[in-house]
Amino acid sequence: MRSQIRLGKIFGIEIGLHYSWFLIALLIVASLDSQFHQKNPEWGDSAILAMSIVTGVLFFVSLLLHELSHSLFAKSRGLPVKEITLFALGGVSQIEKEPTSAKTEFWMAFAGPLMSLLIGSICIGASFLAGAVTTPLKAMLSWLGYINLALAIFNLIPGYPLDGGRILRSVIWWKTGDVDKATRLAAKTGQAAGFLFIAWGILQFVGGAGFGGLWISFIGWFLLQAAGESYVQVGLKHALEGITARDIMTRDCPSLDGNLNIQHFVDEELLKTGKRCFLILQNREVVGLITPHEVKTIERARWPYTTLSDVMRPLEDLHTVPPETPLKNVLEIMGRENLNQLPVMTNGHLDGILSRANLLEYLRTRADLKV
Repeated sequence: MRSQIRLGKIFGIEIGLHYSWFLIALLIVASLDSQFHQKNPEWGDSAILAMSIVTGVLFFVSLLLHELSHSLFAKSRGLPVKEITLFALGGVSQIEKEPTSAKTEFWMAFAGPLMSLLIGSICIGASFLAGAVTTPLKAMLSWLGYINLALAIFNLIPGYPLDGGRILRSVIWWKTGDVDKATRLAAKTGQAAGFLFIAWGILQFVGGAGFGGLWISFIGWFLLQAAGESYVQVGLKHALEGITARDIMTRDCPSLDGNLNIQHFVDEELLKTGKRCFLILQNREVVGLITPHEVKTIERARWPYTTLSDVMRPLEDLHTVPPETPLKNVLEIMGRENLNQLPVMTNGHLDGILSRANLLEYLRTRADLKV
């Protein structure tokens, strides 16, 4: 889940929105507008709409604070955090490394619900202090209070990768000393929770709950998928143990003169060979890399007049790894940096190219042999 719209940085952490955020933001504002209209129509349409928008924005601020609590605790324990993304189902922190101990995992997971509980308690307390008469401020504080308490309780459901599931994993990890076993058990619990949400949502929909029931089922489906992927990752980790970049990298990468134009490259090399990664040479030295991604950024009319050197990714700008890099680290780098190819280099010399295709082929072979 990556951000498409960047909002800036807080404590060095990139904050952004996924496009799906706009859907849930619109639904929340519409729901609040309807709710406030039903209970207090005398406030007027304009005031209610403005209050609904402000309440919705503050709700997403509280979601951001929830995720920031996870991220800031992670950073305090030396775990790098790349970004926080708000999307249709809330927020997600891109923490680039797994915690090194069960204790760190526990408190990092618990920090989010604790923040939501704190926000909810403050808002409810403030709503009581606002007096007995229901004013727009009191209604807003009350809604924010109860929704944050609900958020805290929901996230404590022991279904991985919800916060409660991570807490469960940390407890099993602490008891057994085996993080992989803990992850598998927590993921199975997460899958069970996902099935229950789907079933509950369907029953709610059949019972007349309408969109609300479908939304519960969608949350269950998301949880089921995320828990399943977490389970698969444990097996993937074992499959990659003891394997390095040197073992599966490609050594016979096609090389092309940087003076060739893109039209020739596409017609004679890219389409005819089916390969997706080419090295660019200048004076018989490798100076860069070109893939279909770089070609797509150039208008087709300019292909005959644009050389490969003009659009290649210079070697010095590429993320590289040494041949002895463990394959699981390579996979983490590719995922974190959103890369399809990684040059493998020793002392400035290119040894080969490691691509996602190489990784998939290796895993497919293991799967076929059932090893």
